[in-house]
Amino acid sequence: MASIRRKRTEALASNNDTGFGSNASGYGGRFVNKDGSFNVKIEGASFTQRLSVYHSMLNMPRRKFALAIVLFFVLINILFTCIYVAMGADNFAGFVATTEWGKIKELYFFSTETFTTVGYGRINPVGDGVNLVASFEAMLGFLSFAIATGLIYGRFAKPRAYVVFSEHAVIAPFHDKLGLMFRVAPYKNGHILTDVQIRVTMAMQIEEDGKLTARFYTLTLERNRVDSLMMNWTVVHPLDEDSPLYGYTPDDMKNADVEIYVLLRGFDEVYANTVQRRTSYTFDEIVHNAKFLPMYHESEDGKTTIFELNKLNHYQQL
Repeated sequence: MASIRRKRTEALASNNDTGFGSNASGYGGRFVNKDGSFNVKIEGASFTQRLSVYHSMLNMPRRKFALAIVLFFVLINILFTCIYVAMGADNFAGFVATTEWGKIKELYFFSTETFTTVGYGRINPVGDGVNLVASFEAMLGFLSFAIATGLIYGRFAKPRAYVVFSEHAVIAPFHDKLGLMFRVAPYKNGHILTDVQIRVTMAMQIEEDGKLTARFYTLTLERNRVDSLMMNWTVVHPLDEDSPLYGYTPDDMKNADVEIYVLLRGFDEVYANTVQRRTSYTFDEIVHNAKFLPMYHESEDGKTTIFELNKLNHYQQL
């Protein structure tokens, strides 16, 4: 039976435009992570070639971004404080502190005032050298704030799809047969996507001439487009005779290392731009003989629909 399924799968037209190669032995883990990022690590190039500070700052989580800004501000002022201490406190006027540690603290706050161009004026440099360093720090300060402002604006203005996918896909009854299903839903008020299109690709390993080969198939869907995504959308791939997964058991999917790759695109009127989101489901994230539970119901007064986003991942075994 497994041999028949394998031969039947080999006869189906595969998708060679995914960007992934066919050498299955060269891949490790899944192709696409749950958050939509590609599971690829670049090596063979220098750190400076691989590093993209702007891209990293735009895409890192908010807490890490805020922490990076604070750390940069603290560390750059510590650096200039060390320079001022090395040049000597006698090059400054206006100290209140009389101890060495007290003067170091005042020089640190003088550095922060110079970096931010606040300049309270109590402590001021009197030597040519420290004046030159302070002027350079002031220039570096307003340039840094300009860059930080651009990064903050870029993070707020960057178009993104505020949608979330269900953690699992399920195989449930569908039109007297079976269907592979997963759900997607918006989670931000006001960010309603229109003209939403979805494409689902399956990756699996097939033995050809004694070696494993990665094959990719575009899965046909019950519906691959909706006009508006204001509630959940259950995406269904019918497991009929035209499906590469037709007749596959959980063990068959595990042996073939099945992964379902999802790409969603839609138009967001807030950004006036097309946004997209990716995710994937590996064979162990596909629940067999289960169905999703409803996510919305009528309000008590019967005047509106209650959409329960917290039920996106709720399913029951059959």
